[in-house]
Amino acid sequence: MTAPLQFGLDTFGDVTRDASGAMLPHAQVIRNVVDEAVLADELGLDFIGLGEHHRSDFAISSPETVLAAVASRTKRIHLGSAVTVLSSDDPIRVFQRFATLDALSNGRAEVILGRGSFTESFPLFGFDLRKYEELFEEKLDLFAALLSQKPVSWEGKLRPPLRDQLVYPPVENGTLKTWIGVGGSPQSVVRAAHYDLPLMLAIIGGDPARFAPFVDLHHRAAKEFGRTAQPIGVHSPGYIAETDEQARAELWPDYKAMRDRIGKERGWPPMGRDEFVSEAEHGSLYVGSPETVARKIAKTAKTLGVSRFQLKYSAGPLPHEKLMTSIELYGRKVVPMVREMMG
Repeated sequence: MTAPLQFGLDTFGDVTRDASGAMLPHAQVIRNVVDEAVLADELGLDFIGLGEHHRSDFAISSPETVLAAVASRTKRIHLGSAVTVLSSDDPIRVFQRFATLDALSNGRAEVILGRGSFTESFPLFGFDLRKYEELFEEKLDLFAALLSQKPVSWEGKLRPPLRDQLVYPPVENGTLKTWIGVGGSPQSVVRAAHYDLPLMLAIIGGDPARFAPFVDLHHRAAKEFGRTAQPIGVHSPGYIAETDEQARAELWPDYKAMRDRIGKERGWPPMGRDEFVSEAEHGSLYVGSPETVARKIAKTAKTLGVSRFQLKYSAGPLPHEKLMTSIELYGRKVVPMVREMMG
């Protein structure tokens, strides 16, 4: 019997406006994120993911710390990153921090490991961006070895070897649930299957169906490695209001502000209204009324055969109060509709 679809929320802690239009301080944004996660738990959602960034427009640089605060105020929701930039971190410290979070939350911690689409952490922590791929590959190999929670003997090129080393604290029950976040690399899809880890697809633009070959590749690779394919999830942006018109009107200026700010850094042209509407109607932007968003999530889940959908609910300076309303509609209306559509 197929497991029921899980529903999550993701945020990068986007710096938002207050009622007067002024940008909030990072500290207040972090406190607001905790409140948003508490609401998600009250609504019965399955997961809350916090992204790691090291720049002025996102407030969260240490997801595990914020998640520890969330753990103290929630009961059942699973807590994880979205993503942890393993390439510029130490695998042992990442494991220890999430094992600690797992203890504080009574077994609710998860980690999504990725290379990161932003590169600010590399110069900040003294890593050579030219070793972008090599750093991730080697550090993931070490992290995978740690998941066994047995004495680790390991050797790589970028750090001293380990000899029969135990890492503390251990995860109390079972193992630490670890996903590989993938934005478009077939090598990463195969890598997840190689390490027998679930796959989180970051689908932030275009028709979600274009990721079907990645799903197929993950299944084929798992079979070749002699394993049963692990779960696959989807992370995509969205926003919910009572009507399609209201949702688009409220999201558009803030989504464009975020998209254009990042696009300027990466050489993209400014986002036009037509592109926004196209993404809303045919792409990977889940914006609209509860009915519209539910139909789109159900279609993606059926097309790709995923076991979890994570809505990236924050978008640039869109105010906290509107985010709370969107989360409320997601939990109370969208999720029951999708479950009914999925049968």
